[in-house]
Amino acid sequence: MKILIAPDKFKGSMRASDVAARVAAGISSVSPDAEVIAVPVADGGDGTLDAAVAAGFDLVPVTVGGPTGEPVDSGYARRAESAVIELADACGLVRLPGGVLAPLTASSAGFGQVIAAALDAGCRRLILAIGGSASTDGGAGMLTALGVRVRDADGADLAPGGGGLEQVASVDLTQLHPALAGAEVVLASDVDNPLLGDHGAAAVYGPQKGATPDDVARLDGALRAWSSAVARALNVSEQDSGHPAASTPGAGAAGGVGFAAIAVLRATARPGIDLMLELTGLRDDLAGADLVVTGEGSLDEQTLHGKAPAGVAAAARTAGVPVVTVSGRNLLSDRQLAAAGIRKAYALTDIESDVQRCMTDPGPLLESLGRAIASDFN
Repeated sequence: MKILIAPDKFKGSMRASDVAARVAAGISSVSPDAEVIAVPVADGGDGTLDAAVAAGFDLVPVTVGGPTGEPVDSGYARRAESAVIELADACGLVRLPGGVLAPLTASSAGFGQVIAAALDAGCRRLILAIGGSASTDGGAGMLTALGVRVRDADGADLAPGGGGLEQVASVDLTQLHPALAGAEVVLASDVDNPLLGDHGAAAVYGPQKGATPDDVARLDGALRAWSSAVARALNVSEQDSGHPAASTPGAGAAGGVGFAAIAVLRATARPGIDLMLELTGLRDDLAGADLVVTGEGSLDEQTLHGKAPAGVAAAARTAGVPVVTVSGRNLLSDRQLAAAGIRKAYALTDIESDVQRCMTDPGPLLESLGRAIASDFN
C-alpha cells in the first residue's frame, strides 16, 4: 500500500510534522511493507512555515520585532525566488510575551520586517500566510516596516497598533520597498471578512485578541480612518468604507493585514489550503495512493469551512483515494464526515478519556491510532 499522511498541526499540542511521524510509526509497525509518505500541511495560519520546510523549502532565519516590539527569532521558507512568510511566527498571538493580549497596541510590523528581508534577498514571489495575528492594525505596521510613513495631523509618526490609527491623517507611500514593484504577492487565508462593520476585522476577531466592546468600536473607527487615508494616498475615489479594497472578501483577515496587502501590495487572495497543496506537491503524491490520512487537533464545524483536512479530503476525493482522519477529538457526525469525503475518523479521546493526556502527551496515542488505521485498511 501507498499511504499519504497529511495532517495539520494539533494546535497547542503538536506540530504537523510530528503528528505525521507518529501516525507513520504506528502504521509501519503493523504494515512494514507499506510505502508511507508524510506531507504535513497547513491552512495559512501558524504551522505554515513548518509545512513549507517539510516540503523542501529552505528555512532562512530572521530576527524581527514581535507583536509588542520585543525581538523574536522568526524567518521565512525559500525555494528559488519564492518565499513563504508566516505572520503568526513573526508577530502572532503565539509571540505575545507571557500570552498577555494587547488589542490596541499589538502591531504587524514584524511581519513586514520578514517580508523586507525576503525582498532584500531576491525573493520575488511572496506567499503571505496571515492567520493567527495578535493585532488589529489594518496592516499599518507591516507597511511601515516596508518603508511607508503613517503620520498624524502634526506630521508625527503614529504609535504602533490599531489604537494609534485613530490619529491617522496621512500615508506616505513614496518610500515603499522598491522591489515590490516587480514582485508577485499572494495572500494565503481562509477568511472572507471585509475590513469594517459587524462582520469586519475588529468586530469578529478583536474579542479573540482581548478587545472589549469599547475597544472594538474604537478599532473599527480607527480602521475606517485608516482605509480613507490609504485611499487618499493612492488617489483612489473613496467609498463608504474608504478604499474600495476594504469591502473585498479577506480584507479583514489578520486584523486588516489582508486589506493593506490587497490595497497597497496588490496581493491576490487564495485559500490557504489550496496554496499549501500546490506548494507541498500533495496532489502529485496522490497518484497511485491507496489511502490518505489527514486531520487536526479538533475536527469540528470549522474544519468543514476551508481548513486543511477538508482541503486534503477534497483533493483526495477528486483523485479517487479514500480518506481517514486523526484528531484530538471529533465533533462531526458520520453524515458530516461522509459529506466531506471522510470515510472514518480516529480520535485520541476515543482511546484515552484523560483530555489532559491527549493534549500533553499525544505521541503514543497517535501511534496507537496509526496501528488501528493499518489494521482496518490492511
